[in-house]
Amino acid sequence: MILDSKAPIGPLAEKWTKHKFNSKLVNPANKRKYEVIVVGTGLAGASAAASLAELGYKVKAFCFQDSPRRAHSIAAQGGINAAKNYQNDGDSVFRLFYDTIKGGDYRSREANVYRLAEVSVNIIDQCVAQGVPFAREYGGLLANRSFGGAQVSRTFYARGQTGQQLLLGAYSALSRQVANGKVKLYPRTEMMDVVTIDGHARGIVTRNLITGAIETHAAHAVLLCTGGYGNVFFLSTNAMGSNVTAAWRAHKKGAYFANPCYTQIHPTCIPVSGDHQSKLTLMSESLRNDGRVWVPKTKETAEKLRKGEIKPKDIKEEDRDYYLERKYPSFGNLVPRDVASRNAKEVCDEGRGVNETGEAVFLDFRDAINRDSEDAIRARYGNLFDMYQQITGENPYQTPMKIYPAVHYTMGGLWVDYNLSTTVPGLYSLGEANFSDHGANRLGASALMQGLADGYFVIPYTIGDYLAQIGPAPVDANHPEFAKAEKGVKDAIQKLLTINGSKTVDHFHKALGRIMWEYCGMARNAEGLTKAKGMIQELRKDFWANVKVLGANEELNQTLEKASRVADFLELGELMIDDALNRNESCGGHFRTESQTPEGEALRDDENFAYAAAWEFMAENAPETLHKEPLVFENVKLTQRSYK
Repeated sequence: MILDSKAPIGPLAEKWTKHKFNSKLVNPANKRKYEVIVVGTGLAGASAAASLAELGYKVKAFCFQDSPRRAHSIAAQGGINAAKNYQNDGDSVFRLFYDTIKGGDYRSREANVYRLAEVSVNIIDQCVAQGVPFAREYGGLLANRSFGGAQVSRTFYARGQTGQQLLLGAYSALSRQVANGKVKLYPRTEMMDVVTIDGHARGIVTRNLITGAIETHAAHAVLLCTGGYGNVFFLSTNAMGSNVTAAWRAHKKGAYFANPCYTQIHPTCIPVSGDHQSKLTLMSESLRNDGRVWVPKTKETAEKLRKGEIKPKDIKEEDRDYYLERKYPSFGNLVPRDVASRNAKEVCDEGRGVNETGEAVFLDFRDAINRDSEDAIRARYGNLFDMYQQITGENPYQTPMKIYPAVHYTMGGLWVDYNLSTTVPGLYSLGEANFSDHGANRLGASALMQGLADGYFVIPYTIGDYLAQIGPAPVDANHPEFAKAEKGVKDAIQKLLTINGSKTVDHFHKALGRIMWEYCGMARNAEGLTKAKGMIQELRKDFWANVKVLGANEELNQTLEKASRVADFLELGELMIDDALNRNESCGGHFRTESQTPEGEALRDDENFAYAAAWEFMAENAPETLHKEPLVFENVKLTQRSYK
């Protein structure tokens, strides 16, 4: 298959407007004849379901949580970007576009990124109209702050709980449509497979997580808004329920998976404290507006810190290394996430880490408190400081926070074209579940922007073009493909239940996570990746021979849920290794140690790797086939990224 991005031709600033005009429309009276399934009800899913129902389509929305309000979008803290230029500091749609392309290390599609920047300005108006309580200046205007990879202030925020407030806005819009009878909501229901008829997506198979009932649902189109796959590492900032199952099952039904090795390691997270942990906690990037990142200048001083012989306040200013400010004077502590994370790892590898394990750096607010007062810092970040103190037992107003990088986001995902369509007609992917906008590294505060852009402002236009072409004839829910897919799901569940091994599901998940973090984490090389591939293959064999899944299907069975998800993570992990091995360059969050500048920065190979890697599933236990979408840059110049 030749990958056709369907990106419109013509001037960049006119592409989206022309594309909307050239797209076919569905008559308002005909929209009620179409059914659309939306899987996932976070920002992308809730906004898409609400928007499509408002247009008149019949929508079914599925989530495995007990309420859409529990989607992982709720955990986003720092803010959402938009090119409003309220600060009059030089921002524009083109600057947001350029910062996003550069931040992604020139590994994203120009047309998609410009559209994202273009519709960003509408998102803020939409959310304010819904009542989202964005922070405001004294005069009542919306406030902004800075995030990494930008030299302007374009991030709108609601204290340290922006994701929660945006999700409540989208949830209110969704709830209105549920009350109007336009959306039927299926909570505590997990998608287990996609049903395809003659190559088109025509429905899904689900499992009721309370009763275990396996059901099929038919529709004219299916939207996957199911988030990222960071939990392949076991420890991440994602909710424990976050998984790749919906996207992976779609992949095995023909949807190409793009750039799976592009994972984001967030630089400001609470460090790992022991083997007992099941997840990690994010500390918002917004903290780097006022917090200064540092470690001691010498290993000897760091050793005294780790032994408890001295405290951070005992270290004189001249003995502190504010390494981001020293190395990147133009951006300082607000360099992009991949740069900040690699530098934190580097200073800790040198023996200058500041906690007991040697894997932490300081994020210090002393100077900001002295400059602006403790009350001012509390007003900006109070809930984040409280959360840190509750978890660590340390008061960040009095002593520096300890932070270390952790898995946070995945730039890879299902390959989609300009219409957000996967390689399976009728199957769309929105938000973090797709690969489209962030290249090899996402800038902070851009995930919320993409999720809401896709749901509110992109898919309502692009899905109509497809539906108008296929016509409103009802989908036959009795087609043999539905029974076939349902049987496949039941057989897979029965297979897991009958292994009756001696090892827990968590045993395998943790083992996979350790392999991925060690060999496919912040730094990668051919030798380690090759070793990891063999280790994952052995782990998969062990899983299918020795995993123990208790209980039955016809009940609430969280062990069965986990086992099904971990089985998919094991397959995905191997594809991530293959993708990282194939991409013999460094770019953004993908750092191959064989490919770096003399200063230790990521060194791209544009001649050989300026493409999106889209992998096609061939068969069980068979190598996947690589397809390449060339990335053509007509509006930005390919250069070595520099934040110095």
